[in-house]
Amino acid sequence: MAACRKNVAGATLRGVLWVLALLGGIGMWAVGASGPAQAAEIWHVGTWKTAQTIQPFLYEKYAASANPGLKVDVRPFTNPADQKSALLAGSLDMTGTTLALAIQAASRGEPVKLVATLGSKCSALVVAKDGPIHKAADLKGKRIAYVPGTMHEILLRELLQREGIDPDRDVTLMRIDFFDMGTALAKGNVDAFLSGEPFPTQSVMQGFGRILAYPYYGDSIGTINSGMLMREDFIKEHPDQARRMVAAHKAATEALVADKKLWLDTASGLFGVNRGLLEASASNIELTWDMDDAFMLRLAALGARMKALGIIKQEPDYAKLVDRSFVDALRTDAAKHD
Repeated sequence: MAACRKNVAGATLRGVLWVLALLGGIGMWAVGASGPAQAAEIWHVGTWKTAQTIQPFLYEKYAASANPGLKVDVRPFTNPADQKSALLAGSLDMTGTTLALAIQAASRGEPVKLVATLGSKCSALVVAKDGPIHKAADLKGKRIAYVPGTMHEILLRELLQREGIDPDRDVTLMRIDFFDMGTALAKGNVDAFLSGEPFPTQSVMQGFGRILAYPYYGDSIGTINSGMLMREDFIKEHPDQARRMVAAHKAATEALVADKKLWLDTASGLFGVNRGLLEASASNIELTWDMDDAFMLRLAALGARMKALGIIKQEPDYAKLVDRSFVDALRTDAAKHD
C-alpha cells in the first residue's frame, strides 16, 4: 500500500508539474504573440549638441506613432571623425557628419552611405571688431583659427584662394577648437576664425567680433554643410528600419522648420544655449533632409574643390556614396498627399 501511495503521489506531482509547465508555455506564447514581451526597438544615432544638428534628439517624438515602443539612443559628439568611427565600428546605426568627411570616407573606400542631409549654411568668418581687417584680401599675413577636416576648412581655403591668397604660405592657419576660437580672438592670439554658429554670432554679441563674410559661393559649393550617414551593411540587413529612420529625420526637420519657436526653445532647453543667441544666429542656419539634383551638383563641386586643395587624392563615386532611395520615396509619397 505504501508503495502504491508513493506511486500515486509521484504521478500526481508529475501531473501538476506538467500542467504548470504547459500553462507557463501558454503564458509565454501569449505574451510573445501580443507583443509586450518583445524587446523594444532601439535606434543608435550620433549627432552634435547644436541647433543646426538637433533633429536626432526629436526622432523618438516624431516616429513614435509609426514605431510603438521605439527608443532612440542619441549620442552627442564633438568630432565628426569620431562619429564616423563609431558608425563603422557598429555602435551607431546612423550618424550626422560633415559632407566633407563623408566624401573623405568614400574616397578611401569606406562602406558608408549618405541617406539624408542634415543642415546647410551656419559658417561665418569672424575678425576683431576694431581690427585692421575690412575685406578678405586683408587676411594675407594674418593668423586664422580653424579645425582641419571640416566644412569650415574647405570654405576658408576657398575664400582665401579666391582672393589670391595661398592658404599654406600667405597666412598662418592655427588649429583651435571651436569652443576656444572666440577667446583666442578676444585675446589677440589670432586675427580671425572661421567656424559654425553660434560662435560667430556670440563673438559679435559679446562685443569683440565682427563677421567679415559668410563664405558661400553659389557658383560652386553653395551652402551645403552636413548629412546623415549609414553603413552599407546596415541598409542591406535592415532596409525597413533604415527607411523609418530617414522618415523620422524628415518629420523632425519639417516640424522644426515650420515652427521656429519650437526649434529655438527646444535647442535652448536641450543644450543650455542662450535663447537670444540662438535667435540672433538662426538666419545663418538651415535644417534640411532632402537630396535633390541640385544637392548632387553641389556635393560633386565640393569633392572637386577638396581634390584641388589636396585634401583627397581622388573623388569618390557620388552615385555610390549617396543613397537617395529613401528621400526620393518620402518626397514622392508627400507629393501624393498634397
